[in-house]
Amino acid sequence: MKIPTSLKHKPVIVSENYENVDGRYAYNSDAKGLSLGLAQWNDRGKVDISAKVWRYTGEKWSRQSEELPLHRVIDLAILVCRAKLHFQEESYKYEKLFDKEKPVIDRIGLQGDAMTVSVCTENERIDEDIKLFSQALSVDDELIGERLHVLSRILKEMGY
Repeated sequence: MKIPTSLKHKPVIVSENYENVDGRYAYNSDAKGLSLGLAQWNDRGKVDISAKVWRYTGEKWSRQSEELPLHRVIDLAILVCRAKLHFQEESYKYEKLFDKEKPVIDRIGLQGDAMTVSVCTENERIDEDIKLFSQALSVDDELIGERLHVLSRILKEMGY
């Protein structure tokens, strides 16, 4: 299925078969494509690049399609990696899978400040939800790991 080019987001680089590789939803996904292109919020004289997940309901392109600035896509990847590292290397030390006295997992320096990564203690069901999160991360370990290996290889090829 071809990603639409007549909408405000203007695709430049696309993956039009994303539904075939969308994790556990592969071959049965409403996320039909990914694109990198010119952001829909661009103003005259100011151009931003965004990433977009294109969803299709079977009848029309969905309003649930998401568009994100590229730095946010990378920030999400950083968050995923740091969360995975916590559950891989640290969570086993704690009965509740995190230190209730110090729920901050890490502070990652970005742009002269730091992104705080922490367990959401405001969630009234955090004790139950963190266990479910850990289990889901474990179930998807191969799927996520494959993508992280690919990302690592590409970053190394880029000199990072």
